[in-house]
Amino acid sequence: MSTLFWILTYLAATVFIVGFLAKVWKYATTPAPLKIPQTPAPVSASGIPVRVLSEVVIFKSLFKSNRVLWLAGYVFHIGLLLAIMKHLRFFFNNTPYALNYFTTFELYAGLIMVGGLALLLLMRFVVDRHLYISVMTDFFLLILLISIGSTGLLAKHFFRVDIPQVKQFVMGLVAFNPQSIPTEPIFVIHLSLVLVLLVYFPFSKLMHAAGLFFSPTRNQVDNPREKRLVAPWVSDLPASVEVVEEAPETA
Repeated sequence: MSTLFWILTYLAATVFIVGFLAKVWKYATTPAPLKIPQTPAPVSASGIPVRVLSEVVIFKSLFKSNRVLWLAGYVFHIGLLLAIMKHLRFFFNNTPYALNYFTTFELYAGLIMVGGLALLLLMRFVVDRHLYISVMTDFFLLILLISIGSTGLLAKHFFRVDIPQVKQFVMGLVAFNPQSIPTEPIFVIHLSLVLVLLVYFPFSKLMHAAGLFFSPTRNQVDNPREKRLVAPWVSDLPASVEVVEEAPETA
């Protein structure tokens, strides 16, 4: 079983890294020939980082549109961030003090992560407009993430997986010197679900984590009157077609 999970882990990590970078490359090289910033938008380039960071850090647009959905999503993301931070200790021989500090909140991190996901899943069923636009992949992702969080809580606080052996297994994978996998069923289930998530991540809506930075509605300056955007394909138009490069002045 150890050999099987060594192979599966390396395959999942490869699919995740290659798929993630390929999607980012696609986002970065996709032309955006139209000025489509969502107003109110910054009128100077210096305001773009502030706007993008406000979306990344506090989900500003979601907060304005739906407070309940914002609360559920924000709670989930905070719990996920704390969970990731506490899991980083498995990748260090000598765990930094800052990461040890995060282990204080590991129970709370898991609970608020699963709680936020449960609320998001509930809203998919009880809110008509959410149910109308939901597809099977939306439910699959939420159930997968809830399962990962739940099995992680069970492995840590109820079935008591051998944490030193888990760290030895992870460190062996990182150093390309695989060690025996912990045999507790709950850990095997937890790891299997994580591998499924890694493989599915680049092909799912979870890629919004990177796509947000390339969204033209968020990263464009609202200056269509001061600087007209001329699409690259204009140069291929016939000479008889007149292209106005300056925007008309308003009254």
